[in-house]
Amino acid sequence: MKWLISPRRLRELGVLGMNRRNIEYIGGHNERRLFPLVDDKLKTKELAINAGLNVPRLVGVIRYQHEIHDIETLLHNQAAFCIKPSKGSGGKGILVIHDHDDQQYYKPNNQALSLADIQRHTSNILAGLFSLGGQPDKAIIEDLIHFDDRFIRYSYEGVPDIRIIVFRGFPVMAMTRLSTAASDGKANLHQGAVGVGIDIATGCASHAVQFDRPVTHHPDTGTALEEVAIPDWHHLLYMAARCFEMTGLGYLGVDVVLDAYKGPMLLELNARPGLAIQIANHQGLRLRLKTISKMESLALTPDDRVAFVQSRFGVPVN
Repeated sequence: MKWLISPRRLRELGVLGMNRRNIEYIGGHNERRLFPLVDDKLKTKELAINAGLNVPRLVGVIRYQHEIHDIETLLHNQAAFCIKPSKGSGGKGILVIHDHDDQQYYKPNNQALSLADIQRHTSNILAGLFSLGGQPDKAIIEDLIHFDDRFIRYSYEGVPDIRIIVFRGFPVMAMTRLSTAASDGKANLHQGAVGVGIDIATGCASHAVQFDRPVTHHPDTGTALEEVAIPDWHHLLYMAARCFEMTGLGYLGVDVVLDAYKGPMLLELNARPGLAIQIANHQGLRLRLKTISKMESLALTPDDRVAFVQSRFGVPVN
């Protein structure tokens, strides 16, 4: 049980707890009227497009149960796609199909689904099975992200994403989430994906965890996780910083993916980002947030804010 740590030590390390996050940062910096902009992935996509940010192409939207009968026609010329709930959270309800012949639809692990399976899953999305609060939802169908070959050794049957916490427009902490067999090819830490802390200054790996326990190698590919390095890192931080002006939210999580052909793309935003990013980085968020809170002027460009955090929050060299 050596991994246990006392509450006092957690405070000394500047670890942000859930209550303080909810009251001081989410409640104190996110106006509730703005939440629908990020709770609804379709609205987020429209915002991003208007802001000139790159996003996965929208294939179609299923809003009503009677439209499910037309899904076969919609998907006929779409070789690979992703179906997700517009108001889903935690990766729930996301269905990834990498190939099909109009009879069988194949998941990344080559499990075959029938058209009836696809229609049933879509019906469940509309019924609110995967949405926040169980409210009725829409099903979004998007182009599948094309796996960037530079990450092929670091992920199992899924596309890695990068989560960046942004406070008052400053990207303060980041990690990449790598899918595993345990997570069923999804980049979700609660389902068993690996979280790799990323140094804000360099875009290189600092530490890694799975199920909140330290790991050094990917459990399925065996690749050393210390080798992870995010290409075009400054541009990803710049995209994340711009989401502050785009949404008006002072505290949010920005999820970005790297497409092999289209480069960095904004996947989704989260007004209530989780705290596991601290475990992945072996660093507490609170001290970084306090540094940003003390700044008198926020009249800085996204580039200025990125330059500040890269100079201030880089991981010290041992």
